[in-house]
Amino acid sequence: MRVLVTGGAGYIGSHTIMELLKQQHEVIVLDSLETGYIEALVELGIVNRLVVGSTQDAQLLDRVFREYKPEAVIHFAAYKSVAESIENPNRYFQNNVFGTTTLLDTMVRHGVKNLVFSSTCAIFGTPSYLPVQEHNNNTNPENPYGESKLIVEQILRWYDRAYGLKSVCLRYFNVAGAAEGARIGEDWTKAQNLIPVVLKAALGVIDSVQVFGSDYPTHDGTCIRDYIHVVDLAQAHILSMEYLLTTNTATCYNLGTGKGSSVMDVIQTVRNITGENFKVIMSPRRPGDPAAIWADSFKAVQELGWKTRYNLEDMIRSAYQWHKSHPNGWRQSDSEVLIPMG
Repeated sequence: MRVLVTGGAGYIGSHTIMELLKQQHEVIVLDSLETGYIEALVELGIVNRLVVGSTQDAQLLDRVFREYKPEAVIHFAAYKSVAESIENPNRYFQNNVFGTTTLLDTMVRHGVKNLVFSSTCAIFGTPSYLPVQEHNNNTNPENPYGESKLIVEQILRWYDRAYGLKSVCLRYFNVAGAAEGARIGEDWTKAQNLIPVVLKAALGVIDSVQVFGSDYPTHDGTCIRDYIHVVDLAQAHILSMEYLLTTNTATCYNLGTGKGSSVMDVIQTVRNITGENFKVIMSPRRPGDPAAIWADSFKAVQELGWKTRYNLEDMIRSAYQWHKSHPNGWRQSDSEVLIPMG
């Protein structure tokens, strides 16, 4: 199948492309390279199928759909920093919402009816109960990032009704880890997620780890999250695409391991794996951070046949191998990178 992957030069996008290529799918990539890395696509041998540009550019999207004729779209292109979204909500609604509706309108014009959408558990905010199920928790985002993803989920329901555009919304929990053999991974030069930040401390790139909040109602006072390996997550995108093609039914799935780990649990696991005892600084809570959230992924297991293969130790160990071999992220030198024209 010919698949357009928006945001395919990013962390999750590149791992999904790797799995798509393993299964002999034809891939086209649209990425602004604002937060993605062309080096990941070079490593995957797909850089000749990269179009540089934004989902907000309707003319560029029309050209991509005319030239490449994708049969399905996997949509990752979005901003994702909770803290930044609180400081600059307009940036998030413009990119995450307007960019997506521009993409959807292009799909409708070109008769492409299948979309896998990168959503988030942040649509739930502080859940009414745990674990989080798809339809039995209220959606109450506590930051503009989560709100932008929820708005798109609501838009997709109406596009299904009006235009027959079918979608699967994948609500990620906390993504971590790297591909086997450290072939590709998360560039930590811009990463704000916990595991790469803690690994920076373990590898001596930063002096300490700052923990935001030590007074939450959890077993050690720090936030609890559900961490999922990026390769497990990538597989869910392919299964979701296949589900759309076989059932022609729109739906949504929560994707996590179903096990919560606290910030201090992650820090101790990193210490155990690396043998490094780095400094930890306790700081006040950040706005928009729920105390605890983890997934009930039974629906994805039942309907997609999806299952997780990796635990927290596997995620941290694979990420550690990646970061040790790529201490400067993807940009290993200051040499010029040639970027294809969009």
